[in-house]
Amino acid sequence: MSKYFLFFLGWAFLSSCIGIPSVDSDSQPIDHSAWNELLKKHVDNEGLVNYQGFIKDKGVFQSYLDLLSQNHPNSSNWSKDEQLAYWINAYNAFTIKLIIDYYPVQSIKDIAGSIPFVNSPWDVKFIEIEGETYDLNNIEHGIIRKQFQEPRIHFALVCAAVSCPKLRNEAFVAERLDDQLEDQAIGFFNNPAKNKIESNRAEVSKLLSWYGGDFKIGNQTKIDYINRYSKVKLNDEAKLDFMDYDWNLNEQ
Repeated sequence: MSKYFLFFLGWAFLSSCIGIPSVDSDSQPIDHSAWNELLKKHVDNEGLVNYQGFIKDKGVFQSYLDLLSQNHPNSSNWSKDEQLAYWINAYNAFTIKLIIDYYPVQSIKDIAGSIPFVNSPWDVKFIEIEGETYDLNNIEHGIIRKQFQEPRIHFALVCAAVSCPKLRNEAFVAERLDDQLEDQAIGFFNNPAKNKIESNRAEVSKLLSWYGGDFKIGNQTKIDYINRYSKVKLNDEAKLDFMDYDWNLNEQ
Protein backbone atom coordinates (compact mmCIF):
# COMPACT_ATOMS: atom_id res chain seq x y z
CA MET A 1 0.00 0.00 0.00
CA SER A 2 1.61 3.30 -1.09
CA LYS A 3 2.35 6.11 1.34
CA TYR A 4 0.17 8.42 -0.79
CA PHE A 5 -2.82 6.13 -0.46
CA LEU A 6 -2.27 5.93 3.29
CA PHE A 7 -2.08 9.72 3.47
CA PHE A 8 -5.39 10.26 1.69
CA LEU A 9 -7.02 7.40 3.60
CA GLY A 10 -5.94 9.07 6.84
CA TRP A 11 -7.20 12.46 5.66
CA ALA A 12 -10.56 10.99 4.68
CA PHE A 13 -10.85 9.34 8.10
CA LEU A 14 -9.86 12.56 9.88
CA SER A 15 -12.38 14.60 7.89
CA SER A 16 -15.16 12.15 8.70
CA CYS A 17 -14.36 12.41 12.41
CA ILE A 18 -14.50 16.19 12.76
CA GLY A 19 -17.24 16.55 15.30
CA ILE A 20 -19.73 19.39 15.09
CA PRO A 21 -21.74 20.32 18.19
CA SER A 22 -25.50 20.28 17.84
CA VAL A 23 -26.85 23.78 18.47
CA ASP A 24 -30.51 24.57 18.99
CA SER A 25 -30.69 28.24 17.99
CA ASP A 26 -33.54 30.62 17.23
CA SER A 27 -31.24 33.45 16.10
CA GLN A 28 -31.98 35.87 13.28
CA PRO A 29 -29.56 36.80 10.44
CA ILE A 30 -26.95 39.32 11.52
CA ASP A 31 -25.57 42.54 10.05
CA HIS A 32 -21.97 42.18 8.78
CA SER A 33 -21.41 45.92 8.27
CA ALA A 34 -18.87 46.22 11.11
CA TRP A 35 -16.80 43.45 9.54
CA ASN A 36 -17.16 45.13 6.16
CA GLU A 37 -15.74 48.39 7.53
CA LEU A 38 -12.82 46.63 9.21
CA LEU A 39 -11.94 44.80 5.99
CA LYS A 40 -12.08 47.99 3.94
CA LYS A 41 -9.82 49.70 6.47
CA HIS A 42 -7.25 46.96 7.07
CA VAL A 43 -7.11 44.82 3.88
CA ASP A 44 -5.63 46.17 0.66
CA ASN A 45 -6.61 45.40 -2.93
CA GLU A 46 -4.08 42.56 -3.06
CA GLY A 47 -5.72 40.89 -0.08
CA LEU A 48 -2.84 41.64 2.29
CA VAL A 49 -3.77 42.30 5.89
CA ASN A 50 -2.73 45.03 8.31
CA TYR A 51 -2.81 42.87 11.45
CA GLN A 52 -1.53 45.72 13.62
CA GLY A 53 -4.50 47.75 12.42
CA PHE A 54 -6.87 45.01 13.60
CA ILE A 55 -5.08 45.05 16.95
CA LYS A 56 -5.61 48.81 17.22
CA ASP A 57 -9.28 48.33 16.37
CA LYS A 58 -9.64 45.36 18.69
CA GLY A 59 -12.70 46.83 20.43
CA VAL A 60 -14.73 47.08 17.22
CA PHE A 61 -13.33 43.76 16.02
CA GLN A 62 -14.25 42.00 19.26
CA SER A 63 -17.78 43.40 19.07
CA TYR A 64 -18.19 41.77 15.65
CA LEU A 65 -16.76 38.48 16.94
CA ASP A 66 -19.22 38.67 19.84
CA LEU A 67 -22.05 39.15 17.34
CA LEU A 68 -20.94 35.98 15.55
CA SER A 69 -20.65 34.14 18.84
CA GLN A 70 -24.16 35.06 19.93
CA ASN A 71 -25.90 34.01 16.71
CA HIS A 72 -25.54 30.50 15.34
CA PRO A 73 -27.33 30.16 11.97
CA ASN A 74 -30.41 27.97 11.74
CA SER A 75 -32.58 26.75 8.89
CA SER A 76 -35.76 28.25 10.34
CA ASN A 77 -34.84 31.94 10.14
CA TRP A 78 -31.78 32.02 7.88
CA SER A 79 -31.70 31.42 4.12
CA LYS A 80 -29.00 29.12 2.74
CA ASP A 81 -27.05 32.13 1.43
CA GLU A 82 -27.32 33.91 4.78
CA GLN A 83 -25.92 30.83 6.49
CA LEU A 84 -23.03 30.42 4.04
CA ALA A 85 -22.12 34.13 4.15
CA TYR A 86 -22.07 33.90 7.96
CA TRP A 87 -19.73 30.89 8.00
CA ILE A 88 -17.32 32.34 5.43
CA ASN A 89 -17.12 35.61 7.36
CA ALA A 90 -16.74 33.70 10.62
CA TYR A 91 -13.89 31.59 9.28
CA ASN A 92 -11.99 34.61 7.98
CA ALA A 93 -12.65 36.76 11.05
CA PHE A 94 -11.68 34.09 13.57
CA THR A 95 -8.54 33.32 11.53
CA ILE A 96 -7.50 36.95 11.97
CA LYS A 97 -8.39 36.69 15.66
CA LEU A 98 -6.08 33.67 15.98
CA ILE A 99 -3.22 35.54 14.30
CA ILE A 100 -3.49 38.69 16.42
CA ASP A 101 -3.74 36.62 19.61
CA TYR A 102 -0.23 35.29 18.85
CA TYR A 103 1.11 38.24 16.89
CA PRO A 104 3.83 38.69 15.73
CA VAL A 105 4.20 35.39 13.86
CA GLN A 106 5.95 34.50 10.62
CA SER A 107 3.27 31.98 9.68
CA ILE A 108 -0.03 30.69 10.99
CA LYS A 109 1.64 27.28 11.19
CA ASP A 110 3.97 28.59 13.92
CA ILE A 111 1.04 28.91 16.32
CA ALA A 112 0.44 25.20 16.94
CA GLY A 113 4.02 24.74 18.13
CA SER A 114 3.37 27.06 21.05
CA ILE A 115 0.28 25.16 22.27
CA PRO A 116 0.77 21.77 23.99
CA PHE A 117 -1.01 18.78 22.42
CA VAL A 118 -2.29 20.80 19.44
CA ASN A 119 -1.19 19.45 16.05
CA SER A 120 -2.14 22.40 13.86
CA PRO A 121 -3.54 25.93 14.18
CA TRP A 122 -6.76 24.65 12.62
CA ASP A 123 -7.25 22.36 15.63
CA VAL A 124 -7.16 25.16 18.24
CA LYS A 125 -10.50 25.19 20.08
CA PHE A 126 -11.02 28.93 20.55
CA ILE A 127 -14.24 29.79 18.72
CA GLU A 128 -17.29 30.10 20.97
CA ILE A 129 -20.70 30.16 19.27
CA GLU A 130 -23.84 29.96 21.41
CA GLY A 131 -22.18 27.92 24.16
CA GLU A 132 -20.32 25.48 21.92
CA THR A 133 -16.62 25.49 21.09
CA TYR A 134 -15.24 25.11 17.58
CA ASP A 135 -11.94 25.14 15.75
CA LEU A 136 -11.32 26.32 12.18
CA ASN A 137 -11.39 22.73 10.90
CA ASN A 138 -14.90 22.33 12.33
CA ILE A 139 -16.09 25.36 10.39
CA GLU A 140 -14.40 24.57 7.07
CA HIS A 141 -14.76 20.80 6.84
CA GLY A 142 -17.54 19.91 9.24
CA ILE A 143 -19.90 22.75 8.35
CA ILE A 144 -19.09 24.59 5.11
CA ARG A 145 -17.82 21.74 2.93
CA LYS A 146 -20.24 19.22 4.40
CA GLN A 147 -23.43 21.27 4.29
CA PHE A 148 -23.06 23.50 1.23
CA GLN A 149 -21.21 21.56 -1.50
CA GLU A 150 -19.96 24.85 -2.95
CA PRO A 151 -16.42 24.57 -4.40
CA ARG A 152 -16.02 28.34 -4.75
CA ILE A 153 -15.65 28.61 -0.98
CA HIS A 154 -12.03 27.50 -1.49
CA PHE A 155 -11.40 30.92 -3.09
CA ALA A 156 -13.16 32.79 -0.28
CA LEU A 157 -11.78 31.12 2.87
CA VAL A 158 -8.39 32.59 3.74
CA CYS A 159 -6.02 30.88 6.17
CA ALA A 160 -3.64 33.86 6.55
CA ALA A 161 -0.97 32.56 4.13
CA VAL A 162 0.57 34.18 1.05
CA SER A 163 -0.57 31.32 -1.20
CA CYS A 164 -4.16 31.50 0.05
CA PRO A 165 -6.72 33.31 -2.09
CA LYS A 166 -6.84 37.07 -1.62
CA LEU A 167 -8.82 38.09 1.44
CA ARG A 168 -11.76 40.04 0.05
CA ASN A 169 -11.83 43.55 1.50
CA GLU A 170 -15.57 43.48 1.97
CA ALA A 171 -17.89 41.19 3.91
CA PHE A 172 -19.74 38.39 2.18
CA VAL A 173 -23.47 39.08 2.20
CA ALA A 174 -26.41 36.90 1.18
CA GLU A 175 -27.88 39.28 -1.39
CA ARG A 176 -24.63 39.34 -3.43
CA LEU A 177 -23.08 36.04 -2.40
CA ASP A 178 -23.15 34.33 -5.80
CA ASP A 179 -21.56 37.34 -7.51
CA GLN A 180 -18.93 37.63 -4.76
CA LEU A 181 -17.98 33.95 -4.98
CA GLU A 182 -17.85 34.15 -8.77
CA ASP A 183 -15.57 37.18 -8.54
CA GLN A 184 -13.30 35.38 -6.07
CA ALA A 185 -12.96 32.41 -8.43
CA ILE A 186 -12.22 34.58 -11.47
CA GLY A 187 -9.65 36.60 -9.56
CA PHE A 188 -8.00 33.50 -8.15
CA PHE A 189 -7.53 31.63 -11.42
CA ASN A 190 -6.32 34.70 -13.30
CA ASN A 191 -3.79 35.73 -10.66
CA PRO A 192 -0.33 34.54 -11.83
CA ALA A 193 0.87 34.51 -8.22
CA LYS A 194 -1.70 31.77 -7.49
CA ASN A 195 -1.94 29.92 -10.84
CA LYS A 196 0.23 29.98 -13.96
CA ILE A 197 -1.96 28.78 -16.82
CA GLU A 198 -0.95 28.12 -20.43
CA SER A 199 -2.91 26.19 -23.03
CA ASN A 200 -0.86 22.98 -22.79
CA ARG A 201 0.19 23.04 -19.15
CA ALA A 202 -0.47 24.79 -15.90
CA GLU A 203 1.05 25.22 -12.48
CA VAL A 204 -1.95 25.55 -10.22
CA SER A 205 -2.58 26.05 -6.53
CA LYS A 206 -2.33 23.04 -4.26
CA LEU A 207 -5.90 23.80 -3.24
CA LEU A 208 -6.87 21.91 -6.40
CA SER A 209 -4.86 18.92 -5.18
CA TRP A 210 -5.91 18.94 -1.53
CA TYR A 211 -9.60 19.39 -2.38
CA GLY A 212 -9.59 17.86 -5.85
CA GLY A 213 -12.84 15.99 -5.37
CA ASP A 214 -14.72 19.20 -4.59
CA PHE A 215 -14.10 20.46 -8.12
CA LYS A 216 -15.30 17.35 -9.94
CA ILE A 217 -19.00 18.07 -10.27
CA GLY A 218 -20.85 15.47 -12.32
CA ASN A 219 -18.59 14.53 -15.21
CA GLN A 220 -16.56 17.71 -14.88
CA THR A 221 -12.77 17.44 -14.61
CA LYS A 222 -10.36 19.81 -12.88
CA ILE A 223 -9.48 21.20 -16.30
CA ASP A 224 -13.15 21.84 -17.02
CA TYR A 225 -13.43 23.69 -13.72
CA ILE A 226 -10.33 25.81 -14.35
CA ASN A 227 -11.55 26.70 -17.85
CA ARG A 228 -14.79 27.96 -16.39
CA TYR A 229 -12.87 30.87 -14.83
CA SER A 230 -9.48 31.17 -16.50
CA LYS A 231 -9.06 33.61 -19.40
CA VAL A 232 -6.44 31.24 -20.83
CA LYS A 233 -8.16 27.96 -21.69
CA LEU A 234 -6.45 24.63 -21.07
CA ASN A 235 -6.50 21.84 -23.63
CA ASP A 236 -8.20 18.65 -22.48
CA GLU A 237 -4.85 16.87 -22.31
CA ALA A 238 -2.98 19.71 -20.61
CA LYS A 239 -0.57 18.76 -17.85
CA LEU A 240 -1.32 20.02 -14.36
CA ASP A 241 1.45 20.58 -11.83
CA PHE A 242 0.96 22.01 -8.36
CA MET A 243 2.80 25.06 -7.04
CA ASP A 244 4.62 25.02 -3.73
CA TYR A 245 2.47 26.57 -1.01
CA ASP A 246 3.86 29.68 0.64
CA TRP A 247 2.78 29.65 4.30
CA ASN A 248 4.31 33.03 5.16
CA LEU A 249 1.84 35.44 6.71
CA ASN A 250 -0.30 37.43 4.25
CA GLU A 251 0.70 40.71 5.88
CA GLN A 252 1.04 44.17 4.38
